[in-house]
Amino acid sequence: MSDYTEYFDEVIQAHVAIEQWLAEERDAAELEQLLARFSPQFSMVSPLGRVLDFDALNELFMLAGGKKLGFRIELSELSGVALHDGGATVSYRERQTDATGLHSDRRSTVVFEKVKGKI
Repeated sequence: MSDYTEYFDEVIQAHVAIEQWLAEERDAAELEQLLARFSPQFSMVSPLGRVLDFDALNELFMLAGGKKLGFRIELSELSGVALHDGGATVSYRERQTDATGLHSDRRSTVVFEKVKGKI
């Protein structure tokens, strides 16, 4: 059995930081810490089908920081896809809600690559 614990923990911790950044007024230094979790080669397909690179993610976080009152992220169904010496691929289900009642439910896959002993 493969141990994906450190990768699942990173998914959870990153989403806690995202939730806090979007839902609450936070210090700008926290945005730097949040973005440090992402590779410069980052890419993501949004629920609306838009492809975001690292720069677009940075812009999204800058514009939306503290503006999504009541924003919550619930993660479930964390699953290991592949584990290797240089990292791992994991998938999970992500449900988002906010104070307006807006709700999204999506499945995500993340590829982790270890750099200097960090994931």
